[in-house]
This record gives sequence, structure tokens and C-alpha cells, in this order.
Amino acid sequence: MSRDPANSAFRARLAEKLADSLVAPLPSLTPRRLHGPVSLPRQATAVIGMRRAGKTTFLHQMRQERAAGGVARELLPYLNLEDEQLAGLAAGDLGLALEEYYRRFPALRGTATVTWCFDEIQVVPGWERFVRRVLDSEQVEVFLSGSSAALLSRELATAMRGRAWEVVIHPFSFAEYLVHHRRVVPATPGFLAAAERSALERDYLDYLTVGGFPEAQGLDAATRQRLLVNYVDVALLRDVVERHAVSNVAGLRWMVRHLLANAAGQFSVERFYAALKSQGLAIAKDTVHQLLGYLEDCFLVRTVWVDAGSERRRMVNPRKTYPIDPALIPIFDRAGRANLGHALETAVLVELERRGCDVSYVRTDEGYEVDFLARRAGGGEELIQVCADATGGGTVERELRALATAGRAYPRATRRLLTATRDALPRALPGGVVGQPAYEWMLAAGD
Repeated sequence: MSRDPANSAFRARLAEKLADSLVAPLPSLTPRRLHGPVSLPRQATAVIGMRRAGKTTFLHQMRQERAAGGVARELLPYLNLEDEQLAGLAAGDLGLALEEYYRRFPALRGTATVTWCFDEIQVVPGWERFVRRVLDSEQVEVFLSGSSAALLSRELATAMRGRAWEVVIHPFSFAEYLVHHRRVVPATPGFLAAAERSALERDYLDYLTVGGFPEAQGLDAATRQRLLVNYVDVALLRDVVERHAVSNVAGLRWMVRHLLANAAGQFSVERFYAALKSQGLAIAKDTVHQLLGYLEDCFLVRTVWVDAGSERRRMVNPRKTYPIDPALIPIFDRAGRANLGHALETAVLVELERRGCDVSYVRTDEGYEVDFLARRAGGGEELIQVCADATGGGTVERELRALATAGRAYPRATRRLLTATRDALPRALPGGVVGQPAYEWMLAAGD
């Protein structure tokens, strides 16, 4: 229930929070690079993504960019709705925030565009009605953040009735990682002196180990592991167990360990169900499907379907699963295996998602597999094979044969082979295949 509008203490607290946001120094940030527009006219921008990936940072980045462009600070209010002093807010209380703001700046109503940033909007029941009303009745730009894709994706289209534009924040890309660590981002990554390339490759291999979560940067390995385990635990508790009232927590944790330890592996609901049953864990197949969907919704896990001409063929083939960040792989893979190839493939998938591609994998009639078929929103497609080291005769032959076979089924697709380093490329490639280190491809402008 909304608070009594006559509650002067609560009004004063709201007014104080708003006033603080207008005078507090804007934080020093590593700028995030997005592909595509950040906002659209008369639509709320919904900033979504995995917890701790940088959604709040991105809201402040938008405020910084507008302030640098000459927008007055009083036009850039911000509210963190998870602030314990604002606990228990309802949609009516958001209306109070708006009225308190315009009571302080009455001349701005209807005469200037106010950029409102509401952080963790999902904690306020009925927030969507408030946002729709504000978009219809006020001269505003609205940015929202939320931790669960289910809230700001599946439900958003219905809740906002076509009035929301999604922006997904992933952990740092390799370019953002370089900027964060004050490294030079080469303008021509394919044309570097030997010393420059060696330094860049060291940074890239470190990136595949450290990952892209902002708070994990600069930590020793043990501290980083504890931090990332905590991220996973909080995502499970807050975005899955609490939100969806999951009762089979043991099955959920078993699934998470399995998925994160087997990055780039194939996941079959039937096989996983049988494995749990053999361990004495009772779970329904429908529950397995639901749990996987919840893990995707909170961005902890990404899944890739086989590219198929029929829905039946698509459904009978297993999905490939990946963590949202390569640094999660060794934490859950206790087998001591070398994870460079899995980390590389994970980083490539997340980069494709970052670029807004529709991604699937290819299994040919001859039984060969290509890691990714990426289709760009503006047209064009690529067949991408990822291999940490393609210098071994058997390895390169297998990878190139898969590309060649898939290329006949997708003749318009660019065929690309990505490796961890320059020296990991084969000496010769057949015509029509582009071979390059993955970091060159990642640092390009989205070619």
C-alpha cells in the first residue's frame, strides 16, 4: 500500500534523496560502449543485465554524458529504489517523488526535458503504470534499471505496452577491459609491431581469466573467486529462488554447477533429468525446463539453439550453454582441465550478443558442427569457428572441414576462424575463410 501523502517525514526523505542526486559528484567511470541507440523518443529505456555487470554505472554514464553536453544538473535526478531508507515504496510514492521534484523546480515543468533515472525499479510494485503516466503527461526522458530479465523483458512488453526500449549491459568487453586498465586500444589491431602485439595478447589472455565484471578487476585470484561465487549465490537467491518461489533449491544448485563447469557443452533436459534421478534428487522434467529459463532470465547462463528449418529439429537437438562471463568457468570446473578454449568460445558468444546478433550453432547433415551462426539485425551472416590453437594438423583439418561443409548450406555467410593468438592460426587457409585472433575481431568496429 502506498504511503499517506500527508506523511511529511517521508516527503522530506524523498526530497532529500532527490536533492542529493542533483549535487553529489558524478562518479568517475569506465565508459560502456553499446551497439545501437541508447534511447528512443517517448519510450523508457530499460537497462537490464546480470547483477554487478554495471547497470547503475551506465545510468550515471548517461547523466555524465548529458551534463557534459550542457544539460543542467537539476535536469538529471536519480533515485536508487533499493535504498533502505526508501524501503516499501509503491507506485504512488513514485508520484510523490515527481511532485516533490517539481515543487522544488516549478519552472521546469513542461519547459525542459527532465532525465529521470530509477535504479532497481523492480522493487516498486506497480512501477509500470507510473512510468507510462509520466511518459504521457510530462516532458521527460526515463531510464530504468532492473536485475531480472523476466521483469524487464518477458513482462516488459505487456507492462509498458510498447513504450520501452531495452539496453542490455554485459560484463566488460575486451575494449572496455583495456580502457579500464588504462591500456591503449589500438586503432588497427591487425597491424601492430611485434612488441605491441605481444602486450595485447598478454592482456587478452588475462581478460579470458579475469573476466569482465567491473569489481573483479585488480583482485588476486582467491578474492576474485570469492566475489564471483557471491555474485552467483545472490543471483540464485534473489533473481531465481525468491522471485519464482523455487522450492527445489538442491536441483537448481546442481544445475548451476553443471552448466558453469561445462561451458560450451551441450545440455539435454532429458539427460540432466536422468542424472539427477540417479543421484536420488527428485525433479520433474518441466521443472528442469523452468529452472534453465530462470537462469537465462537473470543472465547467469546463455543458451544457443541449433539452427534448423523446423521447430521439431530445433527442439530435439541439445542446446549449447555458456556462462555470462569466462571467469566463472574455472570456479565451478574442479576437474583441473585447461579452459582456454571454453573461455574463448564464451567470450566470443557474449561479444556476439553485445553486438545484437541472433546466434545459433550449426550441425550439418554430415555430422560436422560450427560453433556459431551469427545473423546481424541489419542483414548479413557469419559462420564462426572458435579454436584456441588451430596449428595442429588434425585440429585445423576438422575445424576447416566443418566450415567448408556448413558454407555450402549457408553460401552467403562469411566463414571465420578465430583463435586465441596470432601464432595459433594455421599457416595457410583455404580461399573464402577469414582467419584472425579473436581479440582483433573483438576490437574491430563490429565487422
